[in-house]
Order: sequence, then C-alpha cells, then structure tokens
Amino acid sequence: MPAARAAVGEPVALGAPSDAFLSVRDLRIHFETDDGLVKSVDGLSFDLQRGRTLGIVGESGSGKSVTSLGIMGLHRTARARISGEVWLDGEELVSASAEHVRLLRGRKMAMIFQDPLSAMHPYYKIGSQIVEAYRVHHKVTKKVAAERAMEMLDRVGIPEPRKRFHDYPHQFSGGMRQRAMIAMSLVNNPELLIADEPTTALDVTVQAQILDLIRDLQKEFGSAVIMITHDLGVVAEVADDLLVMYAGRAAERGSAEKVFTEPQHPYTWGLLGSMPRLDRERTDRLNPVKGSPPSLINVPSGCAFHPRCPYAALNGGSSETVRPELREMAPGHVVACHLADDDRSRIWTEEIEPKL
Repeated sequence: MPAARAAVGEPVALGAPSDAFLSVRDLRIHFETDDGLVKSVDGLSFDLQRGRTLGIVGESGSGKSVTSLGIMGLHRTARARISGEVWLDGEELVSASAEHVRLLRGRKMAMIFQDPLSAMHPYYKIGSQIVEAYRVHHKVTKKVAAERAMEMLDRVGIPEPRKRFHDYPHQFSGGMRQRAMIAMSLVNNPELLIADEPTTALDVTVQAQILDLIRDLQKEFGSAVIMITHDLGVVAEVADDLLVMYAGRAAERGSAEKVFTEPQHPYTWGLLGSMPRLDRERTDRLNPVKGSPPSLINVPSGCAFHPRCPYAALNGGSSETVRPELREMAPGHVVACHLADDDRSRIWTEEIEPKL
C-alpha cells in the first residue's frame, strides 16, 4: 500500500507500509542504561526499492549503525526497547520471532560490518567461516560449500582464492579482509545488503575498488543496498537516495541529486560545507558544523539541532520548544526544519551555496 502523499510544504505522514522492498515505519530503538534511557533511534521512517542504493549519513552518534542493526534484528537484548515496523518483502520483522529473523539473516538480508577484523572470528580460517555461512542456509556437503566459497573469493577480487581460502583473518590486509567480508555477506545472494562504513580505514584506491565491487554485485544480484557512512564523497558516488540523520531522527531525505544540489536543512548545509571539493578552487578554510552531537540520553527539546544551528533565532523560539515534523519541499524531498521557506531560500542562495 503506497504511503500517502502530502501537498508540497505540508507535514508528511508515513504511517502505512509501502510496496517498497524494505519499508521502515516509526522505528524506535531505545536502550536502558544506568545513566538513563538512550534514544538511539527515535521515530525513523524510510523506504527502499529493489536495485536501488540508500545512503544514510550523519555524524557519529546519529543512529546510523543502530538503525542497521535493528533492521537485522541484532538488538534483541533485555535492555533494548524496540517499537515500530520493519517490513522486508512483505514480512514484518520487529514482531517476528528471533528464530525467524535469524533464518532471514544471511539469505534474505546481509550486512558488511564496519570492522571485518573484529566481525570475523580470529580462530577460524576465512574459508571455513564462509562455508559455515553458506551451509546454514543450504543443505550441501562441505566440499560443495567450499567450492562456492572459493568462487565468491575469486569474484570479489582476492588473488589465488584456493590458497587464501585456508588463511586466517589476520593474514589478510585491511582491503582484503573487507573483500572477504563482502564474499561472506553475498555468498547466499541476499536481496538486501547493508554496508556499514565499508571503506573506513582503507586507502582511497582500495575504497574505489570496494565501491565498484558493491556496485557490480548489486547489478548482478539486483539487491537493495543501504550504504551507511559519514563520508559524503562515498555516497555521492553510489547512492540513489539519501537520508540525513541527526540525534536518531531524519533531518532530510530525498534523491541524492536533490540533497546534494538543493539541500534544505542547516545540518545538511553544515555537512556539505565541511567536505573538501576538487572541482573548484577554494580560498578559505572548510567550515565545519560548530559544537558536538547531543547526548542521546538528554536530547535537546524542540529541534535537536537548535543548539548548534546558526539560524535558530529566526524561528521565533519554536526551535527550542517544538519538534519539527518532516515536510515535503519538492516531490520526494522532505525536511524537518522550522525555517520559513523564504528564509531558507535566501540563506541558501546568499550564504551557503556560494561557499560550497
């Protein structure tokens, strides 16, 4: 059932699941701690179609990785409070049993973790771990699974796959471990692939190779991909759509082209302003977002970004008291901000765009 469309400028309601392959609705993931309740994800909604890539960006602590682990069903602990809905190909996962979600992991959905050295078991050989991931979902012999594992190692660009099959994770370089993690994630041809900071700590040459690899495999398998990163340069190359997160909520969401060329939220402006550009000469220093992300135990009232927003005073005090709802600024492009349209247009044209 498609989500209801609002008129341009009106609040957007995303209450009903859409016909998208992945549909997240009002997802909330809170954790009980000795210091208080951590609201890591606090009412997040988005859709993702097959064959498309969604980039999720934001500073550390914005809720990106927690969202991905929540979709994978990896937060089922006594201290986690999870509500909302996650629809994957017509199945609701939040209310599903842990056993059912476990059966979907690896085959229907898979994840490339941020640090493959810690995600892969140091005591087991690379090949053995891929074989195990394959045999969990296929009733085949170890020999058949080993052939499949070596085939995947070859396809992700690992030289001499039959030899490297018997190596341990510490015998691989950072880029090679990332490729092995991708091979393990894709060995069952998952329909949803979540890549959490897949190029962190890799040099730029290996980064480009990893991104090309994910693109090629996506075309081959037709997978839906979520790319989680703080690097806007990465999502600019691979993402079809972009979700900007701040303090566990969506600050802005739309096509990657729209968000990069016509950003609407001051936080997005700040992220773009802190990114170096190679296509034009820059005479002044980069302008990072001032301040630090808020504590998710004591999230500021009203707009969570208002303590760091240079334009909060233009909103007559509503930034401090009223939480902004997502509003559609153009078809498919929504933003949660109190700025009046005239003020936003003026600030973007006169102050922000000339400096990017």
